[in-house]
Amino acid sequence: MASEGATEPKGYRALLPMLLSYAASSGSLVISSAAQLLTFAILARWLGVDEFSVFVAVTAVANIAVHLCGLGAMECLVRRVARDRTIYPVMLGHNIILTVASGTVLILMGTLILPFFFSLSPDPVTNIAMVMLMLVTNIVLVRVIVLAEQIFLAHSDFTSANTVVVGFAVARTVAAALACIVFGVSTVAAWAVWQFLSHVLVALLCLQVLKRLGSPRYAIVREELPQGLYFAIPFILRALRQNADLLVLSLVASAELVSSYSVARRMLESSYLSVEALNRLIYPGSARLSAAGLHHALERVLRVLAAATVIGVAAAVTVFLLAPVLPYLFGTEYVSLVGFVRILCWVVVPLAIWSVAVEALGASGYHAPRATVMGLGSIAGAGLAAWASWYAPPTGTLISFYVIEAAMVVGAWGVFLHFVRRDRESAARRVLAPGEAGA
Repeated sequence: MASEGATEPKGYRALLPMLLSYAASSGSLVISSAAQLLTFAILARWLGVDEFSVFVAVTAVANIAVHLCGLGAMECLVRRVARDRTIYPVMLGHNIILTVASGTVLILMGTLILPFFFSLSPDPVTNIAMVMLMLVTNIVLVRVIVLAEQIFLAHSDFTSANTVVVGFAVARTVAAALACIVFGVSTVAAWAVWQFLSHVLVALLCLQVLKRLGSPRYAIVREELPQGLYFAIPFILRALRQNADLLVLSLVASAELVSSYSVARRMLESSYLSVEALNRLIYPGSARLSAAGLHHALERVLRVLAAATVIGVAAAVTVFLLAPVLPYLFGTEYVSLVGFVRILCWVVVPLAIWSVAVEALGASGYHAPRATVMGLGSIAGAGLAAWASWYAPPTGTLISFYVIEAAMVVGAWGVFLHFVRRDRESAARRVLAPGEAGA
């Protein structure tokens, strides 16, 4: 009997388009990562330690909030539009409504709370205004630009998606270079204006290009609300986990250790982009293959696992070899930077392995199990990282990283294989049922 699921072309010729798309996608993310690191370095040097620490703190809060903005609606757009292009107007309207509503709430809450903890200006009114401006920029505008990228991915327009990624990163770097190097900006308040204007420009360009795909039809797709939350919650918890060790280290370690560790973490995130490039290309196709059951996508997922592992090892080796160059970019005062980077760079390998499993669960619509794996991993990971950082900094912090990621490999693949087996058994029962009824 023919499989009910979609089939995938086989052979080297079938792989060629995917390899070319991956080369373009990974290239765009590498360029984007390099641009982000350059932006980071420019701001660190020109704002100075005090101002830059405030910028990083406010941005960290926004990085958590941005995952709440839209309530995970982007994932359902990619998943459903990849299967049925005609549903795009409804899914776009669904995204716009949730992004505007949740973004407004997040900005108002942040504007009320953050000025009590962070000072961007000695004038209270200016301080509130600048905090609000940074939140609008780093929550709503970032979400709009990322939404544009995801829309192009849903339509398998990888060229446009890659253009958004690279263009956004380059725009931020150009803005930082103009603001700091050319015009001598040296405060977070002044940089907030430049950052806002650059984000507005990129967002407007994205919206202009998206017009050719059609207008939105404003409606809430109710059945996707819980799915979106299941998708978003793990990212929120992961963002919290990523800050737990930094918060504890800031209490018990020197400023140099904290600064070097934070830069090393940024390098780890950059090295993972090569794996993310693969996942973002695979997701729409996996969604189509798994529509009739996750077992239909098993062969594809195992091939992706092999590719992701190779890519992860290659990324780790590259970062390890390039680590001695970093002090020339960020400054010689980061004396622990090279050591931290060379220890943490290998974490990308287990991270790549478990990310394949959770991406496959998401593509097949198993968002509750996916959220459970990532949520529990993030909660337990945050606790372990905080305790290890308090008990034995920074050695405990570094060891906890590997313990957490190894546990995630076991948990993610265990859940994935469970649902593959369950879907295969369900399909077998459906095949046997007619024969049993006629016996």
